[in-house]
Amino acid sequence: MRAENGVVGARQTQRALGFSSPALAVYHLDKLADLGLAEKTRGEYRLVKTVNVGVLKQFVRFGTFMFPRYLLYASMFTTLLVFYLTQFRQVNFYSVFALILSVISTGVMWFETMRAWRQKP
Repeated sequence: MRAENGVVGARQTQRALGFSSPALAVYHLDKLADLGLAEKTRGEYRLVKTVNVGVLKQFVRFGTFMFPRYLLYASMFTTLLVFYLTQFRQVNFYSVFALILSVISTGVMWFETMRAWRQKP
C-alpha cells in the first residue's frame, strides 16, 4: 500500500488489505504504533521504521531464544572436524584433502553464522 504523502488512514488500510472492518485495521495499525514502527497523528498513521522480515527466515526459534539456522550446520561441521582430527592417522593426498575441505567448510559455516547473527533484528 503506497500513500502519496506517506500517511494512511484506517479505511484506506482496510481496503488495501481486505480486512472485514476498519476497527481491525485500527487494531493492527495501533500494534505497529506500539512497536514503534508507525506513528499515529490525528487518526492517521505514518511509517517510522521499516523492518526486514526476510532476515527472520534465517533464524530458528527454540523457546524464546532465536539463533541462526547456520549455527546448526556450523556445530555439525565443527564436530566432524574435531572427530576427523582425533582419527587422523596417516598423511596422504586424501587425508590432507579431507582435512582442508573440513577446515574450509567449518570456517564458511561459522562466518555465515556470525553474519546472520549481526543481521538479527
